[in-house]
Amino acid sequence: MFTPFVLPGERIVARARQEKPGLVRAETLEVVDAAPERVPAPCQYFGRCGGCHYQHAPYEYQLAAKLRILTEELRRLGKIDPPGEIATVSAEPWGYRNRAQVHIEDGRLGYREARSHRLCPIDHCPISSPKLNDTIGSLVRMMRDSRWPRFVRSLEIFTDEREVQINVLDTDRPVARRFFDWCAEEIPGLVPGALDYDGRFRVSSNSFFQVNRFLADRLVETVLGDLSGATALDLYAGVGLFSLPLARRFQNVTAIESGGGAVRDLQFNATRAELANIHAEQRTAEEFLAGLRQAPDFMLLDPPRSGIGKTVVERLTALRPRRVTIVACDPATLARDLAGLVANGFRLDKLTLVDLFPQTFHLETVAELTTG
Repeated sequence: MFTPFVLPGERIVARARQEKPGLVRAETLEVVDAAPERVPAPCQYFGRCGGCHYQHAPYEYQLAAKLRILTEELRRLGKIDPPGEIATVSAEPWGYRNRAQVHIEDGRLGYREARSHRLCPIDHCPISSPKLNDTIGSLVRMMRDSRWPRFVRSLEIFTDEREVQINVLDTDRPVARRFFDWCAEEIPGLVPGALDYDGRFRVSSNSFFQVNRFLADRLVETVLGDLSGATALDLYAGVGLFSLPLARRFQNVTAIESGGGAVRDLQFNATRAELANIHAEQRTAEEFLAGLRQAPDFMLLDPPRSGIGKTVVERLTALRPRRVTIVACDPATLARDLAGLVANGFRLDKLTLVDLFPQTFHLETVAELTTG
């Protein structure tokens, strides 16, 4: 029985919401005996909004739980024991998000409820940055004005705490320019087009970038350490979060990304940083590796939640690069991918948990491998 918002050892009254053979999904009606670690959730929307899962637990407890989950997934799915102690990288657990997608229905703005398409109206979000919360508050006030376009159904907000970018994601008709002019009047720091994140990265609306404003730099430091050499390959490169610092350590860097907008952002970011030793290509990792005949000194893979998959594991096995680092956002797919690599001669040297998403069950893992 899977029941959210419950801590180990608690006794609860629950109601089944979905039943399958061997599986019941339930909701908690009452916590009869609470665990001593339980704390009041600081967010009034917690338990209804689908964004957070762990606000009822202290932050150190959350980190310990994520370490247990990561270890269990590696052992259960990958049949792999961690190579020694798993290091943890963490930062401020509140006000960390620099990006949010909000939905609009019947004059209300909010997030989706957990496991539902129902709207949870909000006027603030404790895990979002101060500038993001200011913008959410401004939008809620603006929606009471007759000038608000009632046909807009979804917005994306992105900020570097100085400037704000708003992208209209879902609408059934074009949004007039005067709407954005009005937004600029109401929201301090609003800028059109792609946002320059922290003055170093241009990030367009459809491009991926890490949402934790406190840990982006520390993630890069954790991934790259003291690496240097002649050639490096950055697969699933995005807008260049890793490619740019790699180009300062390696003589030649190849960055592979399937999204056209992200590749254009990466090229822009590399040019502005005056890094001429980055070669960016719009291709999938599978397409590029199929034609690669010699492994670089270092390979970095930062795949989506689905992981790198069997085809990439097979190509890595054939190429046998000396050093490979995987940045994984799902411990289950990481366990599967590592199992394939370890079975084919790779050695798992180090694991680091980077808590990019406090108050949620999501976790990022940096896995460092070598071929001896």
